[in-house]
Amino acid sequence: MSKELIRLRDLCMAFDDEPVLDHINLYINDKEFLTLLGPSGCGKTTTLRIIGGFLTPTSGTVTFDGKVINDVPPYKRQINTVFQRYALFPHLDVYDNVAFGLKINKVPKAEIDQRVREMLEIVSLKGYENRRIDALSGGQQQRVAIARALAMQPDVMLFDEPTSALDPELVGEVLNTIKAVAQTGITMIVVTHEIAFAREVASRVVFMEGGVVVEEGKPEEILVAPKHPSTQRFLKRITNPNAE
Repeated sequence: MSKELIRLRDLCMAFDDEPVLDHINLYINDKEFLTLLGPSGCGKTTTLRIIGGFLTPTSGTVTFDGKVINDVPPYKRQINTVFQRYALFPHLDVYDNVAFGLKINKVPKAEIDQRVREMLEIVSLKGYENRRIDALSGGQQQRVAIARALAMQPDVMLFDEPTSALDPELVGEVLNTIKAVAQTGITMIVVTHEIAFAREVASRVVFMEGGVVVEEGKPEEILVAPKHPSTQRFLKRITNPNAE
């Protein structure tokens, strides 16, 4: 049985006195692939940003491997985040974008080279080392962002709707890359509306609405036979947007 890696206890978050998260209690096991699902504004991205260290909760605690990390900055957490926007450096080529964090951390040159090439192979961009960022498609740029995050060897990878900024024809290549990353055994938390992808890859799905966890369970439970009316309505709207 996998050990618990992350625990959110009574997590609350408010912006300008407007509650966004309302006493969230959630755990994530080591090597688990967790998908956060729910309508816009339900608190998914806020939850992800708190785990990543980009937001400090109004109250409650975040523990990582048993230690409270509420005040630990993102760069000191063994957690890397891939956002909707790629945040790549346009003046650097693919190789140097992936190597950037490693160079900042003064990793030996030979190890940097090995890691960069391994990561580019995982995201199917071997041979693209010298390409300019502006010469890549959106899907390829997102895959570079994934390789850059993965190169730092984090314990956890967070993905915040990684395909939402892509044209439909590019979505599949990024989802396939995330599947490849999942096969490395890393713990992953993904915010997505890609239901078929979540059903195929996730080990557990958490449905959120109104800042609370409404329902959670295995993909075949939540995505095929949800029990809560909110989950049922959401999935019906996502899978059949033209239905009345």
